[in-house]
Amino acid sequence: MSTVVLLLAGLPLAFALWWLFKDLIVRSPLDNIPGPPPQSWLSGHLPRIFHRHEGWKLHDELSENYGGVSRIIGALGVKYPFFIDVTTHSVASRFQKRVLYVYDPLALHSIVIKDQAHYEEAPYINTINTLMFGPGLTTLPDEPHRRLRKMLTPVFTISHMRHMTPIFYQVAHRLRGGIGKQVSQSSGDVDVLNWVSRTALELVGQGGMGYSFDPLVEDAKNVFGDSIKGILPAMFALASYLFMTPYIVKIGSASFRRWVLDNLVPSSKVQRLKNLIDVLDSESKDLLAKKRKALEDGDEAVKQQIGEGKDIMSVLLRANINATGVDQLSEEELLAQMRGLIFAATDTTSSALAQTLQLLSEYPEVQEKLRQEVIHASGGDIETDIAYDELVDLPYLDAVCRETLRLYPPATDIPRHSVKDMVLPLSTPIRGVDGTYMNELAIPKDTRLIISIRGCNRNKGIWGDDAYEWKPERWLSPLPNTVTDARVPGVYSNMMTFLGGSRSCIGFKFSQLEMKVVLSVLLKNFRFSPSGKKIVWNLGPAKYPTVGRESTHAELPMKVELLKA
Repeated sequence: MSTVVLLLAGLPLAFALWWLFKDLIVRSPLDNIPGPPPQSWLSGHLPRIFHRHEGWKLHDELSENYGGVSRIIGALGVKYPFFIDVTTHSVASRFQKRVLYVYDPLALHSIVIKDQAHYEEAPYINTINTLMFGPGLTTLPDEPHRRLRKMLTPVFTISHMRHMTPIFYQVAHRLRGGIGKQVSQSSGDVDVLNWVSRTALELVGQGGMGYSFDPLVEDAKNVFGDSIKGILPAMFALASYLFMTPYIVKIGSASFRRWVLDNLVPSSKVQRLKNLIDVLDSESKDLLAKKRKALEDGDEAVKQQIGEGKDIMSVLLRANINATGVDQLSEEELLAQMRGLIFAATDTTSSALAQTLQLLSEYPEVQEKLRQEVIHASGGDIETDIAYDELVDLPYLDAVCRETLRLYPPATDIPRHSVKDMVLPLSTPIRGVDGTYMNELAIPKDTRLIISIRGCNRNKGIWGDDAYEWKPERWLSPLPNTVTDARVPGVYSNMMTFLGGSRSCIGFKFSQLEMKVVLSVLLKNFRFSPSGKKIVWNLGPAKYPTVGRESTHAELPMKVELLKA
């Protein structure tokens, strides 16, 4: 009798152990995909691939030593929850023993275009984005996403970019004035990252919402802008707990959860993130109400706003008024677009501008050649702005921007997961662990994938042996056949920097124009040189520079010289 009782008592334990460790015992088709051995059985590769310094080495090791698809090992515990999907009950999604690292062009085409409906963002990421920003472009399912993107597309046309150009120049000239004043009053280094970060926020503020965050003078404060800049650091302070979000949102009503958050959660980190999101919510509601009232009051009221009603949100509001039925956006959807636009456009643009200026400081001959091009396009007058059509066609400026975004994309990778069993085609066969060559891969449901933007952009099989070199000149002559024949599914210049397909970055032309306007104004007025301090770029959602490896303070000091008129 006692034996039967023990057996019955042990069955739940045995089942639980099987449920937990089945993924370690039962073989998967992914096991035949090659990849580097993990340093730790418990945490796999995740501590390295997301480490702000060591991550670069693993990304490059995967790109250089393995094929277009390789296998890395995920974590068994919850310390590194980046790929844990707690909304399902599969062992694979809870413990993520196997994660695929992908940069093969044909595989990427399947993931981001042909079969993109079957490769989605991780549910916990969507939940967090929805909680913070609302039902925006990045979180909506396919059909609502398609309708919203269709409504937003006219805002990012070339015709509308022409209207944006004077607004961008106004901001760039304020930046010039701010830097010029600092240079004239101090002989020390200039923190270029601080200035371009503030400028990126102001550009999306004026061009995106008809709102000014920052006059671009020293020590300017704006509660709205400060909340936006503070959200990402506050999120990363809580990274080890954010994976629980899909569970938390199922507990009681929204008002009950808010009461618990206000009264029963003493964590200063949690309260800081909550307060930042509260500011973002209240300020965006206030701004949207003002913009709607201006539209109701007529053309004269609209013209009194920053940008005279040509900003993205004003255009979107007018389009929404004319929309009917399911095509019309709700109040919360309009607010979500506003919040998401600001948040997504700030860190990526500032990272790209900072990286470009650093490279120009390290390659003075490139900087001088580019300076002469923009001065010549201005008719020799540094005060003259270059018209949109001529600015976007300046060959060397375009080459510098393209090469920087190829070699140093602001976002290194993008996560996806398969929502059903799939077959992933390969443009180049990979050799399996068992020695066989594979032209396609069986991808089980709930497999996590890392789309490697960096790996694809630096693929030597596509770009040649000099793929790791920063060479703007490569864009001044026809690209090699290997580039065009690869059919990389990116929306921009045979690269994955802005992704591809229906989920590509809708604002990439907006971002390109921002970069070119700012660079054209700065280079006509300043010469940039290295500070002599060791600059280290840190891996993150948008990479950022620090002085040395130990510092966590994002900055990019440079020597800046004011040029004589």
